[in-house]
Amino acid sequence: MGILHDDVVIISQSEKERDLSVITVNCPDKTGLGSDLCRIILFFGLNIVKGDLSTDGKWCYIVFWVAGNSSTRWGLLKKRLLGVCPSCSSASGISYYRSELQQPPRPPDVFLLKLCCHDRRGLLHNVTEVLCELELIIKKVKVSTTPDGRVMDLFFVTDTRELLHTNRRKEDTYDHLKAVMGDAMISCDIEMVGPEITACSQGSSFLPTTITDDMLHLEIPDELPSSLTSASVSVTMDNLLSPAHTLVQIACQDHKGLLYDIMRTLKDYNIQISYGRFTIKESRNCEIDLFVQADGKKVVDPNKQKALSSRLEMELLRPLRVAVVSRGPDTELLVANPVELSGKGRPLVFHDITLALKMLKTCIFSAEIRRRMIGDREFEVYRVLLDEGESLRIPRSKIEEAVWNMLMGWD
Repeated sequence: MGILHDDVVIISQSEKERDLSVITVNCPDKTGLGSDLCRIILFFGLNIVKGDLSTDGKWCYIVFWVAGNSSTRWGLLKKRLLGVCPSCSSASGISYYRSELQQPPRPPDVFLLKLCCHDRRGLLHNVTEVLCELELIIKKVKVSTTPDGRVMDLFFVTDTRELLHTNRRKEDTYDHLKAVMGDAMISCDIEMVGPEITACSQGSSFLPTTITDDMLHLEIPDELPSSLTSASVSVTMDNLLSPAHTLVQIACQDHKGLLYDIMRTLKDYNIQISYGRFTIKESRNCEIDLFVQADGKKVVDPNKQKALSSRLEMELLRPLRVAVVSRGPDTELLVANPVELSGKGRPLVFHDITLALKMLKTCIFSAEIRRRMIGDREFEVYRVLLDEGESLRIPRSKIEEAVWNMLMGWD
């Protein structure tokens, strides 16, 4: 028997806002599917409270219990989840999905949104929030403030709906921005750009020593500021409990996107999950049990076990890196977001950074997002130059902690 398209993803919304909604996914399996699903759920602002996953290598069944809110766009969420699920080959079930037959997706078109406006506190976050609601993904950004109080924002974006080339979509984007900015908006222009323009926007590859040698180092240091790390993380691996799988047990503190951080790490290591269970206990403590395989076998190589457990510990202790540093006489906020091997990064990072600064009543003088190779890994680096007058009133440690808590969902 086959499965109807509408039954691949089923969402049972809770009747009360404080209750949990249930997302059920029933489709052909692929390595990294859990990571893709968790990333979308994170983008829609939902927190996974409990999860169950099982697969026979060809077909998988996943259930997420999520905490949402009244503004969650459930219909759009289902559409996006369906978009990453492998297609069912036929209703008869005679032939199975074969990933090697799927054509690689065409890279999305990149558009340059040029926004000129009068400056005001919190404006950058308001613009970022609108772009997120419109499903315009910010790939790069360059924000600068002129002496006369004007702001020039350059956003390089892709459109999840693939409609930004149309006049209707451009007008809709303009209307949403105008509604939020009001008289502060001076001009707004959207145009498609080629790869050569995007490449030129990378600019200098120079990074401060704080980023390259300290903030982005890939070894877990002996001592970290307690306010900028998660609580202790325990990762154990067992090959005795199952005849065909390695059991990975993780105990850690909950944070926003926790399951995504685990899934993206396993995806990068090409680890397949056959069965998994995720639960949040009291005091935000989490327990995760995963029965996994690598190339259809147990993970028995001690070096591979150590590498996988060390990476999981590192990604759960500090899924992102946050630091406030001096750049000459100025104060700069730096946030580094690890990028998956597939090229995807954690969503809503810039949204959360600007929201945290807005809540601190700290103005942004300039900002930029660029991707950097540090060692053998790619990072999305966010550099935010804070307004000199405003930033001096707030201790650096308080800025770091506020941004970190917002990114981790501990606000």
